[in-house]
Amino acid sequence: MKIVISSLLASVAAGSVLASPATAQHAGHSAAEPQQSAEAQADVKTKCEEEAERHRAMGHPVTEGACEPAAQSETAMDHSTMDHSTMDHSEMDQATMNHGSMTEGDAHGGMTMPMEAAGQESSLEGRGGMDHGSVQQDKPAEGAIEHSQMNHGEMGQAEAGNPPMGPGQINHSQMNHGQTGSQDMQGMDHSAMQMGSDDHIPLLPPPPEAGSGAARAAVAIWGEEAMNEARRELIRETDGGMRFWFQGDRLEYRAREGADGYLWDIQGYYGGDIDKFWFKSEGEGSFGEPVEGAEVQALWSRAIAPFFDFQAGVRQDLTGPERTHAVIGIQGLMPYRFEVDAAAFVSTKGDVTARIEGELDQRITQRLILQPRAEIALSAQDIPELGIGAGLDRIEAGLRLRYEFAREFAPYVGVSQEWRIGDSADYARAAGEDPSVTNYVVGVRFWF
Repeated sequence: MKIVISSLLASVAAGSVLASPATAQHAGHSAAEPQQSAEAQADVKTKCEEEAERHRAMGHPVTEGACEPAAQSETAMDHSTMDHSTMDHSEMDQATMNHGSMTEGDAHGGMTMPMEAAGQESSLEGRGGMDHGSVQQDKPAEGAIEHSQMNHGEMGQAEAGNPPMGPGQINHSQMNHGQTGSQDMQGMDHSAMQMGSDDHIPLLPPPPEAGSGAARAAVAIWGEEAMNEARRELIRETDGGMRFWFQGDRLEYRAREGADGYLWDIQGYYGGDIDKFWFKSEGEGSFGEPVEGAEVQALWSRAIAPFFDFQAGVRQDLTGPERTHAVIGIQGLMPYRFEVDAAAFVSTKGDVTARIEGELDQRITQRLILQPRAEIALSAQDIPELGIGAGLDRIEAGLRLRYEFAREFAPYVGVSQEWRIGDSADYARAAGEDPSVTNYVVGVRFWF
């Protein structure tokens, strides 16, 4: 019988607890007392202003006066109508709760929570409770920052390497501002913002001292006459106009076994940077004897690369059986400063020959220059009347050392070796000539 009576009393007590009104859950809260004191309101306004400055620094628009207190309702909020059973405290960041301003006893003193919320209360133990009294209940004023839509649920408590946040501080590095509910921030593309752009740098005129010097300061040093000559030369070199150039590449005396000889090799052009009329002449002989060989070429030259010209024209032999040749070739400066002149010739008799020349200037000093030089002559067939055999006809290799008293005038000394090859050597022996000749040369090189 005692067991039955005890069970009945326990059921009645449980029913009274479950039937208690919601106002019993907030026992100790006075509906008439103000929500915040004056000091608390000032502290909230200061924190709001600091928060607004942070958002302005991030480029978010925040209207002026956003932190002014909103009009409070004349009657305080009735906590009895709030359903705390649906609040999800498990997703809230512990660092954002204000635990320092109240104790566990202050937070829940006199509160009676329903049975279904008891499990949630146990999950909040050690957090010091929530300060419902300091929560801003009214809707924020127009233009205020709306934090209710921010994705704070994914914010970690204290990531490694980040200092712990104090009460009231918010870690903006993890906020998802792209999902904020504020109308001013919808659709904002923060990735396109360039805080360090130069668009706002004003374009100012140069300082006065930038043009304070003389317009022609070099005249004071070199004189007007010298500078006028320099300006004329600059125009001639850079205006792309017509100009004339002439060079005596080799004008030399040749000392050798038997009768000494001589040689000339000159060339020049008249024209512009792209198209030129190019002329060449060379020949050699022995003193006291007729000229052994002489020729002149008239060529059209066309620039095909920065350092190479394509050349085509005619060649006229001035000695021996006179022949006229069509000429096609190239001339220019190869890598490593090798000067190359290569040409093929087709005579009016149908003879096909070719010649390749190459030289390189090796500077020992600014004025002393060593120049190795080589020349190869080829023929597609035997030409007995000219003493030329098919294939490799002749090779000449030389070494000359010149000294430039001026860039335009340089005497030189050197040595040159000639070989007649193959059938050409046989033709030379048949004519009583030595197929191998060594020449010690003295000459001059000039240009203007």
